[in-house]
Amino acid sequence: MRPIVLSAVLALLPFAASAETVTAFPPKPAAPVQAMAPQSPAAPKRAGAGPKLVEPHLNVARSGIAARPRVALTFDACMGQADERILQVLVQERIPATIFVTARWLRTNPQAVAVFLQNLDLFDIENHGQNHVPAVDTPTLIYGIAAAGSPEAVRQEVAGGAEAMLAAGFSQPRWFRGSTAKYDASAIHQIRAMGYRIAGYSVNGDGGSLLGAEATERRIASARDGDVVIAHINQPTHAAGEGVARALLALKRRGVEFVRLSEAAGIGDDDTTR
Repeated sequence: MRPIVLSAVLALLPFAASAETVTAFPPKPAAPVQAMAPQSPAAPKRAGAGPKLVEPHLNVARSGIAARPRVALTFDACMGQADERILQVLVQERIPATIFVTARWLRTNPQAVAVFLQNLDLFDIENHGQNHVPAVDTPTLIYGIAAAGSPEAVRQEVAGGAEAMLAAGFSQPRWFRGSTAKYDASAIHQIRAMGYRIAGYSVNGDGGSLLGAEATERRIASARDGDVVIAHINQPTHAAGEGVARALLALKRRGVEFVRLSEAAGIGDDDTTR
């Protein structure tokens, strides 16, 4: 293998190793499953040759009360099945949360969809896209996933997710979170022009659902006043889900005020909320 090719392969290894890791707005969410690539006029560029990407942070307004910190729980439902361990705790303990769903997940989880519709006092259901592809308007690969690749494909990813939500009985979404939670500046501008705020996060709860139960529990249970936690509710066979469920109970015992994104002012960087 020529030296230049070997260097390129070595440069890609960190991306391959982190390919499912959800970043906390420090770490990053990577899609748990290879997303369906949208049709695009150009082929994806090799890693390192693509556009400048950002991974926005998001916080909610703090309560300012030490004994009652305010935390926004957000869960991505990318593909796969509903994690009943998490869903049951949310419903039984009456813990509010914001759930980001894809059209693909909605099609395969009618029972969980029914639970959400029966508990709209607890859940905000928001847009995670149509096919779970990164909302980047230039052809590139992110964690091995082909980005939307054009403004038209970004629009379809966002609009297609919203259409599926409306068809399932939910209200018009107001927040969007794309696959991998990475964007380029022009895609952010486009999504904002479509009427959405873009949901970053400040605590990576489950490392893309790949962390163990104890590590996941520690991360989420350590959330502070104003934090937005991201975790996954679509991996029922992963140990991380057990840690999420335990952390929710721990936060409730701490006296945390749980809020949905619609209930507290969200403050995001990279022009994602204002």
